[in-house]
Amino acid sequence: MAVPKRKTTPSRRGMRRAHDKLAKNTYVADAESGELRRPHHIDLKTGRYRGKQVLKPKED
Repeated sequence: MAVPKRKTTPSRRGMRRAHDKLAKNTYVADAESGELRRPHHIDLKTGRYRGKQVLKPKED
């Protein structure tokens, strides 16, 4: 079984973990309503996706 010969330093441990952070969510302005929404997701206020009505609009 492989066993490390030396203790990993906090600096080296941090360098390894530098790429593990989560990216922030991306938002785009909707072409029709101008509201922000996630790309490739249905706009829940209007119920439209790629210019087509797929859901009933959400009522307040």
